[in-house]
Amino acid sequence: MNMENRFFEKPILNSPYRYSARHWELDPSGQPTQRIIEKRRRAEFITPIVNNLGSYGRWGFAEFTEAYQIEADFEARIEAEFNKLIEGRMKG
Repeated sequence: MNMENRFFEKPILNSPYRYSARHWELDPSGQPTQRIIEKRRRAEFITPIVNNLGSYGRWGFAEFTEAYQIEADFEARIEAEFNKLIEGRMKG
């Protein structure tokens, strides 16, 4: 992790007592771009995970935007990732 990364120096931009007026921009994989956007973030579930240690396996990123579809989408995503893992083990 780059300790000069402004996102990690100050991840919370807004006061808990005021209307959220800005947010950190995230790239398609959920990682900070170092840009601050001067408006509210779109309502969605965001789960950015950074694993630079390399000792806990490979971490993934999944974005779920449909509240009533999350459980089914999550289950499908886990199953697909598990199947990829099994196929990779069988080939190697």
